[in-house]
Amino acid sequence: MKSGHDIALALRAAYLAMHRSSDAHFARHGVTADQFVLLSILTQGDALTQQELARRASSDANTVRAMLLLLEGRGLVARQRHPTDGRARSVALTPKGRRVYARLWAAGEPVRAQLLAALEPHEVHTLLGILGRVTRAVALPAETVRAPRDAS
Repeated sequence: MKSGHDIALALRAAYLAMHRSSDAHFARHGVTADQFVLLSILTQGDALTQQELARRASSDANTVRAMLLLLEGRGLVARQRHPTDGRARSVALTPKGRRVYARLWAAGEPVRAQLLAALEPHEVHTLLGILGRVTRAVALPAETVRAPRDAS
């Protein structure tokens, strides 16, 4: 029987392989896989707060902020004060951001095709269900997530 450690290592290996492949496909467009995730989330609707964007991306708020500054500098996203919460920033794709995202989506097709080719059609649904359960099982409540302490 495999251990929890084996599962964790296998999940990490699969994630890193997909991430590296995605980075390679997006590099010629000057965007990382992580930046693509933010753009992808922003295509799904109206403007989001940076905090909501970080939550949906399963990312750290500081990391999202740094990526947004880069994307904003390239004219792909616009950030402004939230209309009802003066402390929050609202983020939306610009028209240029939508055009670039369309090119990125096409550039990422080989990665998505590789993922699907590795699975039988019925396995896709099963895998998504299993990954959702794993995420829920190991997720910490948002208020307990903290930056790791220096181990030295």
